[in-house]
Amino acid sequence: MVKAALRLVPAALGLGLAVMVAITAATAQQRSPAPRTAKLSFVGLADNAKVPSKFTVRFAVTEMEVAPAGQARRNTGHHHLLIDTELPPLDQPIPADFNHIHFGGGQTETEIALTPGKHTLQLLFADHAHIPHDPPVMSERITVEVVADPADKPRSSAAPGAKVFFIDLADGATIPTRAKIRFGSEGVTITPAGTVSPNGGHHHLLVDTKLPALDREIPSDFNHLHFGRGQTEVDLDLPPGEHTLQLLMGDHDHVPHDPPVMSERIRVRVVAAQGATPASPAPTARVRQASPNDAAVYFIYPKDGDIIFPTSTIRFGLRNMGVAPAGVAKPNTGHHHLLVDVAAPNFDEPIPADLNHIHLGGGQTEQRVTLPPGKHTFQLLLADERHIPHDPPVMSERITVTVMPGGPRATRRR
Repeated sequence: MVKAALRLVPAALGLGLAVMVAITAATAQQRSPAPRTAKLSFVGLADNAKVPSKFTVRFAVTEMEVAPAGQARRNTGHHHLLIDTELPPLDQPIPADFNHIHFGGGQTETEIALTPGKHTLQLLFADHAHIPHDPPVMSERITVEVVADPADKPRSSAAPGAKVFFIDLADGATIPTRAKIRFGSEGVTITPAGTVSPNGGHHHLLVDTKLPALDREIPSDFNHLHFGRGQTEVDLDLPPGEHTLQLLMGDHDHVPHDPPVMSERIRVRVVAAQGATPASPAPTARVRQASPNDAAVYFIYPKDGDIIFPTSTIRFGLRNMGVAPAGVAKPNTGHHHLLVDVAAPNFDEPIPADLNHIHLGGGQTEQRVTLPPGKHTFQLLLADERHIPHDPPVMSERITVTVMPGGPRATRRR
């Protein structure tokens, strides 16, 4: 079990569960000084370069040294990559999300995947607390063009006459805020994502959005819901008002068929039940939300076997699902839980909230922890709006790290 040195403070979450958040510095956001001659740049990547959908980005800094996050030393910092976004406020910690990628482990390169088209990239150096220096050390903002490779993910052929449609749901229908949406198909064999099969595919539900590009992978977010396990229905939660729904089949790689197999785009009106009081679910009614079979949660930092500082920021990544705060019920979404020095809990019950089961119910993708020296284990487990793991569970491997007072550099002191 984690000892009392794990200094976290609880914060209330929806549904009565506690969230454990890190103790942050009480001082104002003071910026660390940087030499005015310091420069930050991309290595081997020029403005207006044409790049493949996956490529390696390398960073270089002069007149300063790279040090991991959490290590306060003069004239040091770590890299941040800004993708398709403007500069954040320079007197605050840099956000950590899909547009602001942190390299708190001191990394100087990364592999990124971008959709075809034009994107902007910019590097921004920051100190131990992720706050840009004064003056800021940053690269120019460059534009790259991702060139689609037709041979990368070729479209699967669809059988003549293949169809996909809504069952018992017509254009202009009125539905409640929580409605069961059923999908039907003809001429298509329903197969899970990742399973190559002639005339095979799985459903995607487009909510309040237009058709995506038909020659590339369907996005996975709040508006593009994947059913990669072959599901043919979903309990959909929508706020009152007008909404649009459309079905689109995707093959084993989530790429639409050629020709595309899709339904008409219908409009529905969502209304709240008048005077209805939601009934409390029975104690035994622990229905687990479905997850795509290709969903994955993983550690960005640290990695298995790493040596880390006593106070370190743990960062998480998620593929093929979206992050939503606790209490927000949306298909194919969940929020992170960090398990410290403990085995995975019962998947049929809400994840406990204590020093070993840290809830990130606000949708956070990183957590600062303080641990005593020695070996510790970390594991990530995604859960739905009620803190119940999905079916199948979306969890990372259980990794082992060593906490050392001097951090990673301590291994070099001979």
